[in-house]
Formats: sequence, structure tokens, C-alpha cells
Amino acid sequence: MDTKRLILFIALSFGILFFWQKWMEERYPQIKTPAATASATNGSTPHAAAAPGQAPQDAGRLQRGQRITITTDLFNAEIDTNGADLRSVKLLKHGMIDNAKKPFALLQDEGEHIYVAQTGLIGEGLPTHKSTFTSAQTAYQLADGQKEVSVRLEAAGPDGIKIAKIYTFKRDSYLIDVKYELVNGSAKPLTTSAYYRLLRDGKTPEGSGGHMGATTFTGPAVYTEKKKFEKVEFSKLDKGEATYEQAAKDGWVAMLQHYFATAWIVSPKDAPAVGSANGVRYELKKLPDGLYSAGVIVELPTIAANAKYETSIPLFVGPEETRVLNTVSTGFDLIKDYGIFTIFSKPIFAVLDFIHKMVGNWGWSIILLTMLIKAMFFPLAAASYRSMAKMRKLAPRMEQLKAKHGDDKMKFQQAVMEMYKTEKVNPLGGCLPMLVQIPVFIALYWALLASVELRQAPWIFWITDLSVKDPYYVLPVLMTISMYIQTSLSPPPPDPMQAKMMKIMPLMFSVFFFFFPAGLVVYWVVNNVISIAQQWYITRQIENADDDKPVKLAKA
Repeated sequence: MDTKRLILFIALSFGILFFWQKWMEERYPQIKTPAATASATNGSTPHAAAAPGQAPQDAGRLQRGQRITITTDLFNAEIDTNGADLRSVKLLKHGMIDNAKKPFALLQDEGEHIYVAQTGLIGEGLPTHKSTFTSAQTAYQLADGQKEVSVRLEAAGPDGIKIAKIYTFKRDSYLIDVKYELVNGSAKPLTTSAYYRLLRDGKTPEGSGGHMGATTFTGPAVYTEKKKFEKVEFSKLDKGEATYEQAAKDGWVAMLQHYFATAWIVSPKDAPAVGSANGVRYELKKLPDGLYSAGVIVELPTIAANAKYETSIPLFVGPEETRVLNTVSTGFDLIKDYGIFTIFSKPIFAVLDFIHKMVGNWGWSIILLTMLIKAMFFPLAAASYRSMAKMRKLAPRMEQLKAKHGDDKMKFQQAVMEMYKTEKVNPLGGCLPMLVQIPVFIALYWALLASVELRQAPWIFWITDLSVKDPYYVLPVLMTISMYIQTSLSPPPPDPMQAKMMKIMPLMFSVFFFFFPAGLVVYWVVNNVISIAQQWYITRQIENADDDKPVKLAKA
């Protein structure tokens, strides 16, 4: 492959990446929907009664009652006595985009964003997410040495039925146990179902976009053993075209966004599925006021007169950290959105995470990962650089052939191919390092884009967040310089126009890298530096070797 084709290949590769990401942006658009209106918030709009066996249809109307605050090692949370809903959750170990010292607000029911967790019971007179609950106190805190803290809220039902909803927050866990305790004080059996839903608007959170138009998925998802992982776009719910598994005995339902997620877990890891006896129904739907619901309805067994029954479902509220996701439920790690590059990005991040456990810094982990990748592909790179070095050595003879054959391009090409054959040079060999780097580069790009572990993760000096671009553009400049040096080591093209293109290529590439995450540019700079060292060493060996003696390269 000559230099002209190499340039065309590189340009096409980045062009495909760019337009593919633009297509993804159109495929998963950032939906701009208004927050719930004032009339919806104060509940002044009439609402329809729920059909038998269905959750109430007016889930979007949030009335405000007394607030109960909970503070743990991971959360600042608020439960509203109106419905005993979880209305606010701030993650203490993750910062806001504009202020890393301010806890990240994942759930909230105020301002321009609506995102809450609701539950209720289905049956005449039983408490729903609109009923008033009471609590013994208004503030709870996980004390030092305490493993968990529970918040008990109570409501009365018809005919002497008593209901309690109990939230249990555990130390070092993003899983919140939500339990219903039902005491049937009536003289007849009680038949009911419990619903658990996540309510939010369709807005794409700030910072969900990637680079060059790439965006991560925002919306609901359902997982069952039968159909596995199914994402459903908000636009599908708008059109009534959503398809997903609606009845199962296992799984979970979630609301996903960049870096963070919430989910009701029907099948907790290492525990029997909540719906294993009677089954569950998953329900994704659009609600009034630009809101959406992702929930599950669990059919409860009949509770005899004067009997007591308890049922619980864990609620996940937290970051999409791989070490956390793997402990929640089967298939829960799939919520970490690597896009179509999962098959490559997932193992790359697994290796990166393993290195990080040893060095404790994501920047140095990326550097060590780069060195490991270069070591793995050294035999291939060595063959490529050897071919490039031989072609560089043949450059004077190339000029002689060009002068000899003048404008007869066919004879010139024939003479060049004959020279390659005689000298045992493979003109395709010089392209192999780039061919290897492109899939690794794209896979690492998506691994960095999807991994909350690198969000606001510092490296050294001015690089305080590896998931965003270098604020001072030092790394892209270093990358441009390294590419220029690497280009100078390559064999000069015989065509003057191609030679000029090779010189301006580093500048062309730098336009892309100025907007890439700093972690990705770190990878590319280190990759280039190692490549320069390898190529310089191999080129020097070739140039200093006697023509009649084979060159023996030192092993990496």
C-alpha cells in the first residue's frame, strides 16, 4: 500500500467514525421535554382511576408533603411522606459537572428535572404513591460502626389493614432495600399487587454527550432471562412502538443515563427472584407532562385474615461502576453503555481496571495499558517498521527509477514492483501498525466514554479529569509533535504532493484530538512515543546493516 492509499485509508477511517457518531446522535436524540408544569405538581388536574391490576395512571403528579432526610456514607436522601416516595438522592462520592465538590444529584423532584422512585399497592383503599404516610422521626443517619439504617413509614388501609413501607440503607451499598409489611386485620383474605416504578422526564442530562457527536443512551431498559437486555428509546414510547418482554419471573427494570442508573431488582444476585411464585409484569409508558415511567408490578400471594406478609425489592441508585454492577443482578453489567464496541471495549476496560487496582491512578493505568498493548503487538510492529525502513533505504533508487522512466508511469510502477520483489520488501507492511491501532483506539474511546470510574479522575498537574478534554491543550500539542516526528521516520513518498500531505497530516489529526478525552490522548501520545523509539531503533539497524547480511532484531 503506497502512501497515498495510506492517507486515504486513515481519512476514511476517521470519517466513518465521525459520521457513525452523527448517525448515533440522530438515532438516540437528546430529547428536550419540559419539566412537569405547576398544575401537575400541585395535583390540580383530575385523574383517572386505575384499571384492575394496574398501577395508577397519574404517576406524574407529585404532591409535596413532609420530608424525611437520610444520611449515609454514600447518600444524602429524602423520602416524602406523600406516597413514601424516594424523591431526592445525592451521591456523596460523585460530584456535579460544574462543581466536583458538590454531591451529584441523581434523583430530584424540584427544579427543571424530575426523577423519582415510587411504589404503591393496587387494591381498593390500599395506599398508593399518593397516600399519606407517617414516620416516627424526620431525620436518620448511619452512625459510625453502624451497618445499616432503616426508615419505617406507616399508612392505614381499609377494614383494619395496616401497611408499613420500610427503606433500609446499608453501608457501602448502592442497593436500598424497599420492603412492604402488610398486616391483614380484616375478617377476609386480602388480594393485592405491589408496583415499583421509576418516574423521570425525557431530558438527556448535561454531560451525556461524547465527542464528535457521540452520545450515550438515556432511557428505560428491561432485562429478563428470556429476552435478555432490552433498551427502549423514549421516542418509541412517544409513538407507542416500544417492544420488550412484559411478563416474566425474573429480571430487573431500569432508567439509564450517562454514568448513572436506577433500577428495581426483581432477581437480586444470589437470592430467589421476587416474582418466582406468581410472576411479574414490566411496564414502560409515557405519562402526561413529558414524563415517563419504567416499572414492575408484582402479584402478591393472598394474605389470610389476621395474617402478616412481607415482601421486598432492592432499589439500585448509583454509578455504573463495574465492580458494583457485577454484584447486583444477572446481566446488570450491561447497563454500562459501550455501544456496538462492547466486545472490544469491555475486555480493554477489564485490563485497565486490573492495572488500576495495583497502581491506584487511572492516568498511569492508561500508560501501563498502552505499554502492554505495544508489547503484545511488537512482533507485528517490528515487521512493519522493518518494511518501512527498507523502503526508506530504497528511496534513492526510487528516485533513479523515476528519472529513468520519466512520465511513463506504467514502466515506473513495474520497475518499482520488481525492485520490491528483488529486495524482498512488502509495501503493505507499513500500514499494519495503523490497522492495529484503529480498532484499539475506538474501543478505548468507548471504554473511557462509558466508564464512570474515570469521571473526574485526576492524573497529574493540570489534568484533573481524564474523561474530558485537556483544558490547556498540552496533550494534543504533544500528540501533534509526536506524529510529526513519526512521519519524518517514514519513507518519503515519491510524489511531491503526497510528501506535502504527509507533513500536514499531524496538524489535521490534531483537530480531532483537541476535543477528545484527556485519557484517550494520553494513550495516543504514549503509543506514539513508544512507536517512535521502536521505529528509530529498527530503522537504524536496517540502515547500518550490510546489504548481504540479514538483520537480527532484538526481542522486546
